[in-house]
Amino acid sequence: MSRKQILQQILLLVFLLPAFEASSQSEEILLAPVKTGGELGYYGYIDKTGKMAIEPQFDGAGDFQEGLAPIKMGDKWGYINKAGKMVIKPQFGGVYYFQKGRAWIQIGYKWGCIDKTGKIVIKPQFYGIWDFQEGLAKVKLAGGHDFIYGYIDKTGKMVIEPQFDEAEGFQEGLAMIKFNLHKHGYTDSHRPGGFIDKTGKIVFKLQFGRAEYFKEGLAKIQLFDKYSYIDKTGKMINTPFYDAPQFDDARDFQEGLASIKLRRGWGYIDKSGKIVIKPQFDGAGDFQEGLAGIQLDGKWGFIDKTGKIVIEPQFDEIEYFLGGLARIKLDDKWGYIDKTGKMVVEPQFDEIEYFLGGLARIKLDDKCGYIDKTGKIVIEPQFDEIGHFLGGLARIKLDDKCGYIDKTGKIVIEPQFDEAGYFR
Repeated sequence: MSRKQILQQILLLVFLLPAFEASSQSEEILLAPVKTGGELGYYGYIDKTGKMAIEPQFDGAGDFQEGLAPIKMGDKWGYINKAGKMVIKPQFGGVYYFQKGRAWIQIGYKWGCIDKTGKIVIKPQFYGIWDFQEGLAKVKLAGGHDFIYGYIDKTGKMVIEPQFDEAEGFQEGLAMIKFNLHKHGYTDSHRPGGFIDKTGKIVFKLQFGRAEYFKEGLAKIQLFDKYSYIDKTGKMINTPFYDAPQFDDARDFQEGLASIKLRRGWGYIDKSGKIVIKPQFDGAGDFQEGLAGIQLDGKWGFIDKTGKIVIEPQFDEIEYFLGGLARIKLDDKWGYIDKTGKMVVEPQFDEIEYFLGGLARIKLDDKCGYIDKTGKIVIEPQFDEIGHFLGGLARIKLDDKCGYIDKTGKIVIEPQFDEAGYFR
């Protein structure tokens, strides 16, 4: 969860893959939120037969997570269980889903945390909260005339006191921050940045204009219009010609290499800064599963880590490899290739997604369906919208109404709802 500013509304985040895996293993009753009655209608919950298990009565509703679902009555949010019992009465201005027995809630303008009984375990005190990254979450508090940022652990304990004008989440043990003007003694509007560790100790201050997250031990930095990389001590890696940022553009390291632009060509460097694939391409992507997309004369293909072209540039657009397959676009149609460049699914679709559970969503002539990994259409493109399969069913939309299909494409719950969620 790039990231992420907390809105003062409900954050109904659906974790598709974990839910997909859990629903395939569990025999518990699965319910989905639905809305009936048009714009002024209400939300209730149905079971997998389409029967209304919890009658429509709520002004807002989310999917079930850890046995509880957020519901809205009037302008306040609370939680119900699968019997429809109000477990935590509506009293909050905004809520999160429960994760590991805790949920963030908003009272007034401040965020805190409750357990599944509704007991407040972290007092509402934060004007903003962010997702936990590596065990710590960024929080925002009032600090004089401005907001300042610090970090809490999962018990709500403030482990790094609010003191920064800007802060990012932790990545590879470090977080990027900008120092507070008054606390750190700066007398002008320029607030230098740096990186801290999980104790709040300043590991190093930035000597460059800007930096990004650490990835594979290095972070991209920019000075004016040139780029380079620093290690976790703040030292810049060796660069080919002189000791300063010199690349015209650069991307993060992936699988040990990073694509860089130098003198109007894209190539790759290793973590020592050595150019291992000379700049020669019109465009270059990240390595994924040992291959990277490159562009020559307006067409895209793939190279290996020696720089050898293993799939000739021939496609109008490409995506990265995932599970041995990559999406490609040719003559305005999408298909799939394998790592030899063999066309596994001929370009024929207006849109195509990656495979989940052996199926991939496709769109053709403004209608949505599913294919399998051989490219066979297993669910004909016939729906205006189609969702992922969770709990054995996928949400579909037809003529502005929502229903559900099974994996054969059979409509098991007729399109009749104004809105619908996932079975969980």
